[in-house]
Amino acid sequence: MNKNSTPAFTLIELLVVISIIAVLAALAVPALTQALTKGQMTGTMNNARQLYLAGFQMATDGAANSNPAYSWPGDDPAVTSLEAYCNKLVQNDYLKPGDIQKILNAPGATCNVTTVPGPPVSVTLTGKSALKVYKVKEVDSSSTIFSVSSNYAYNAPLDATKVPYGDKGFVVMRRGGDAGVYRKNEATQSGWNDDLNKFAAAIGRLPGDSPDDAATALTNPQ
Repeated sequence: MNKNSTPAFTLIELLVVISIIAVLAALAVPALTQALTKGQMTGTMNNARQLYLAGFQMATDGAANSNPAYSWPGDDPAVTSLEAYCNKLVQNDYLKPGDIQKILNAPGATCNVTTVPGPPVSVTLTGKSALKVYKVKEVDSSSTIFSVSSNYAYNAPLDATKVPYGDKGFVVMRRGGDAGVYRKNEATQSGWNDDLNKFAAAIGRLPGDSPDDAATALTNPQ
């Protein structure tokens, strides 16, 4: 026996090790991808909360001073688009144009925010916003949905082609200040034992308890 020889893997042992690594990688990649997407959706939820807090503060100031110019988006007939609502927040100094740029973007959804010098300073939005905002009013309940990720239409299955996040999940921000990240199967009442009340209690309701998502959402930039 040669005492100077060193142990080495045989070809079979090497193939077994490679096979084990391949199996572990195949199991780990979906979990890592899911964790990454969940983290991105949490970031979008935080952006929705920042937009909500600005809108909440503006509406609160308007109510305190009886100033109808400072209101929830649904209480101002002139606010029919997300751009108009963002301009209202910017011009009343509740958000900066740079804040809007950060808030409305997410992986797969690119919203370009261009500052137009004033006075007053305004912004134009082009592209696709990561968030959809509804025409929430002062009289709406705390469970009314203020904003969602733009891939979600109320009580409708998620579409894999929609941005951001396709059918991987969605984000909801409610008027009462609470928010959540939800899974694909929670997008409709069928994911809540086909119970509409249970679904509405968990996800929220549209302004005026409307069933029409498009009619109650501010127009997104195109």
